[in-house]
Amino acid sequence: MSDTATQDTSNTDGKETSGDTSTAGDEFKPITSQDDLNEIVGDRVQRERAKYADYKDLKAKAAKLADLESANQTDAEKAQARIAELETEVKTVRMDATRRKIAGDHGITDGDDIELFLTGTDEETLTRQAKRLADREADRKKNGNHVSREGNNTKSAEGDDLKTVRALFGGD
Repeated sequence: MSDTATQDTSNTDGKETSGDTSTAGDEFKPITSQDDLNEIVGDRVQRERAKYADYKDLKAKAAKLADLESANQTDAEKAQARIAELETEVKTVRMDATRRKIAGDHGITDGDDIELFLTGTDEETLTRQAKRLADREADRKKNGNHVSREGNNTKSAEGDDLKTVRALFGGD
């Protein structure tokens, strides 16, 4: 069998195309053993590894670039970044202090309740939330534990069970 075959072919639009087609390397070879499969997979893995062979070099270069950028940062830029970080921290601490103060003003002492229910981002919202929570707690304490119809017996005293018990124990 030759590597090239000459065919008289035409496209769907009727134009002639080159009749020379190469069949070298187009033959399908079925995988018949584990060794064949291992060889094919190994070749594929090697091609993938070759794509990322320079990963460690790129990682080292990126680390060097980060070091250079931080070294080139002026003292003013470093101070500005530190100021921004501290301002964020101060804002968080102030908000927490405001939350605790409002909770204390309304008699809310449970830390879990404070964290769970006082979630507002401004003093007005926090005050409304604390007032609502304190009112609910006061209502609960005022009413106490309440079970509706507690102590009311809805069954009559004379039932089949009662008659059976009296018959067993000789009661009338």
